[in-house]
Amino acid sequence: MTGRAGKTNFIECIYGAGFFYLTGNRKGPCCEHGTLLHPKNMGEKMYKISRVINNNIVCSRDDSGEEIILRGLGIGFKKKTGDPVDEKTVEKVYRISNPGTKDKLQGLLAEIPLEYVEVSTDIIEYAQRSLKKKLNENIYLTLTDHISFALDRKKAGLEYKNALLSEIRSFYSREYELGLYALEIIKERLGVELSRDEAGFIALHIVNAQLDTQMSSMVAITEMIQQVLNITEVYYGRKLSEDSLDYERFVTHLKYFGQRLFNRKSVRADDDPVFQRMVRERYPSDYACAGKIRDYIEETYHLTITEEEMMFLTVHLRRVSGNS
Repeated sequence: MTGRAGKTNFIECIYGAGFFYLTGNRKGPCCEHGTLLHPKNMGEKMYKISRVINNNIVCSRDDSGEEIILRGLGIGFKKKTGDPVDEKTVEKVYRISNPGTKDKLQGLLAEIPLEYVEVSTDIIEYAQRSLKKKLNENIYLTLTDHISFALDRKKAGLEYKNALLSEIRSFYSREYELGLYALEIIKERLGVELSRDEAGFIALHIVNAQLDTQMSSMVAITEMIQQVLNITEVYYGRKLSEDSLDYERFVTHLKYFGQRLFNRKSVRADDDPVFQRMVRERYPSDYACAGKIRDYIEETYHLTITEEEMMFLTVHLRRVSGNS
């Protein structure tokens, strides 16, 4: 990615038209931002409308008095506060505990066409089934908004190039395949063919939801991984084997290393100076490579790497370099 203008367009393209990311104290994935429930997991009941957002979105309250958002075709049509909603007509129930997140979700669902929301939800749920992972709830906001923005740009004849597409395909291959699947669904259901650059953007949203980071950090993590791999190849004087298990493990380690780094967290293993000295003395060349990575991160991001992180980097470098 080169130049301020290019980077601005790239980040704008990822974030979409206004729903960048949502902050809040996280106790764990999704617990602070709420839970998306499906009516089939709930007992038969009638909801009472507390607010009509549009023909397909209304607000209600659960048994504990907490506000929830209901989505379903026509459930708000000619309805007013106090009117009942049959559970059978509700397609999704959004239960959000964070007030800021709740407000943004209501605004998003009010402004974006229902078919965009439905397609995005199907893509997200397919991704969760495929990855066998629960994604951070924010993706229901950020990805839907991104897809809506991408469709609007397409209609206006504007398409952004993904400056990190090559890295995304290499580092996040499973998520990129999900991005390609998303393009197929969008074409089939909405009749719009988006470029493969968009598959890369969608993949980043999915990775971001797995790592529970801000999207700006996700871009930085991807760039950092590429630079660390470049430093490693230059240091050892050879191309790394991208098909090897050690390479895959190294890239996976770098993803979570980047997550800790940009979230200002670090590994807190036992502070064992004997073990640390043993690693430095046994693998001096690999530790020196880790030192070059540390220097790059400190100079580029002004972040400090702990000695524990240095040990993990050294061990992975030993393996991926083929010296183990």
